[in-house]
Amino acid sequence: MATVTMPQLGESVTEGTIVQWLKQPGEAVHIDDPLCEIETEKVTAELPSEYEGTMGEILVPQGDVAEVGAPLCEVVEAGATAGASLRTEPARELEPEPAAAGLWRGGPMAVPPDEEDAPPATAPGRSGPALKANRPAAPVAPLPAAPANGRNPEDRSRFYSPAVMRLAAEHGIELADLAGTGIGGRVTRKDVEARIAAGPGPAAAVPPARRENAPAPPPAGMPVAARGSSPAAGQGGRYEVTPLSATRRTIAENLRRSNLEAPQAWTMVEVDVTGLVRVRERERARFEREEGVPLTLLPYFTAAVCETLREFPMLNARWEGDELRRYHSLDIGLAVAAESGLVVPVIHDAGDLNIAGLARRIADLAERAHTRRLRVEDIEGGTFTVNNTGAFGSIASKPIVNPPQVGIVTMERAVKRAVVRDDDSIAVRWMMNVCLSFDHRALDGLEAGGFLAALKGRLEALA
Repeated sequence: MATVTMPQLGESVTEGTIVQWLKQPGEAVHIDDPLCEIETEKVTAELPSEYEGTMGEILVPQGDVAEVGAPLCEVVEAGATAGASLRTEPARELEPEPAAAGLWRGGPMAVPPDEEDAPPATAPGRSGPALKANRPAAPVAPLPAAPANGRNPEDRSRFYSPAVMRLAAEHGIELADLAGTGIGGRVTRKDVEARIAAGPGPAAAVPPARRENAPAPPPAGMPVAARGSSPAAGQGGRYEVTPLSATRRTIAENLRRSNLEAPQAWTMVEVDVTGLVRVRERERARFEREEGVPLTLLPYFTAAVCETLREFPMLNARWEGDELRRYHSLDIGLAVAAESGLVVPVIHDAGDLNIAGLARRIADLAERAHTRRLRVEDIEGGTFTVNNTGAFGSIASKPIVNPPQVGIVTMERAVKRAVVRDDDSIAVRWMMNVCLSFDHRALDGLEAGGFLAALKGRLEALA
């Protein structure tokens, strides 16, 4: 009998929601067969089987939340006793690690035991501290992942569990003002309770201004689903509460944090893309026949962005704490409006790809984003973001910088219209607005304007 546990889907991910089970007890299971679909705050992914045999007991029902390392289901391996697929022994409490050992096995970003809610609900016939009741998680800003090469270090002392955030919000306590006594200096539930027991301080009557890194409750007016509730009518049926998925909550928190932390500026240029449109139309049929993917303007635009970033490397950067890092590799995030919400898969080393390579990579990432098959590595490590708002008919937009990056550029819809040229003649041309948002802490208008001017020149030179 093999037990399948919740994997670590991202460096800072501590739990996931079982969206659906793809195998049922008694069904044959082969290696790499998807067992279930898991949604985290970063990605929705299928969990492949590492075992060959028969599906056994499902330990976490659909819709429930489980922490990293929690048992999800059992697989009766080939050759095992057939009747072993169903558990008949009484449920047992999982024994915690001995306190004397001084070790905590929950992982670097897992929620310590002293930060948990009261004993959570578990699947019928089974108990254990690792399984959480089905409830929307409080919005927790995802911290930058830390790859093996040492990039993207995390400040774990500023990571707060949902229980800590709720308790602090209920009592108007500013978490950034508390000294943490937990692992790595984290603020624990006991720290918040001690502050509550101490009574209101001099500044308690008027909450202090929220600090940069402090988590905040959802903004006023944002729909939030109550724990364990389904959409319900309010005020005599005038509205209903819309539950937010983990993905949607993460998007909301990221955008809120980006607007609060980064002083963002915006600028736009008008580009004559008549030559680019003609190139695309000339190559379209042959390209799609030979490559098997659609040829849009986006690969050309992305290639031009990559070349321009080499000229203006200050935009190919990320904040790591108070440190600004400019990267040599061009890892371009591509904003995709999927059914589950906005996701930004990354074209790693995009500067090394030609138009055909970019078109294939864009098509692959977009298709997997829409079918919820992105891997963790597909969404991490972006250094700059490209957004194709023109696909929705937009002709001008102000994008929000995707933190911890410092820049995002949008290509708007190409529109055919009459244009007055430099020689005062009037011609019908394909025109496109290109919009750039940037973090003013990292660069000034001179560099941003230079980037857009250079990008405009490259796009207009295509013929």
